[in-house]
Amino acid sequence: MLRLGVNIDHVATIRNARGSSYPEPVRAAELALAAGADGITAHLREDRRHISDADIAVLTDLCLKRGKPLNFEMAVTDEMVGIAMNARPHAACLVPERREEVTTEGGLDVVKGANRIADATGRLRTVGARVSLFIEPDHAQIQASADVGAQVVELHTGAYCDAARAGETERAATILERLKSGAAFAASLGLEVHAGHGIDYATVKPVAAIAQIVELNIGHFLIGEAIFVGLPQAILRMRTLMDAARLESAA
Repeated sequence: MLRLGVNIDHVATIRNARGSSYPEPVRAAELALAAGADGITAHLREDRRHISDADIAVLTDLCLKRGKPLNFEMAVTDEMVGIAMNARPHAACLVPERREEVTTEGGLDVVKGANRIADATGRLRTVGARVSLFIEPDHAQIQASADVGAQVVELHTGAYCDAARAGETERAATILERLKSGAAFAASLGLEVHAGHGIDYATVKPVAAIAQIVELNIGHFLIGEAIFVGLPQAILRMRTLMDAARLESAA
């Protein structure tokens, strides 16, 4: 079945809004794993706007104890590569990052940054990290990802989700076809295929139905929904929709 990685960054956003010690991201991670999440994702940004270095340490320890993977999202910088090599997470997902952005705005340009990304990928793989690149579903970017030595690509679903929520049916359908084509091409190159960004209950099933995708990483929506129904219930419903989509697509 399709795996679900839960991103707990925005528990830290709430904590940091008051400069407090609560709510603790590690507690959210514990609840997520107990509710059926297959792994935890956390993005240590250069400006430390949500997840902190201390969070990475306790999340790494939790995931090791639970036998579950930690997916460490990070910019392609020497500082972040050094931190990741020290933490030795199961997976390191390289993402584009700009200090002025509210959230990650698009995929990594692997074609343009091939040398820098290849170096970071090689260094991360020496400590056993499974390297993923967060990219647009573009064949040139996918090919470049394979060329630099990545083992995984995570396809950016934000544009599809935005179009679907806005009722832009034709645009959403076009982007969904790009996601399907990108996933198939990536799999043909031997890359493991993940997807994420902007996914909610209304948009998850078409993405989950793409056969080559083996993992979805979802965070912001689940943390928001947890305010109203609790994190375990939010995860359970997302898990149910994902599984239903995969079964329906196989029928």
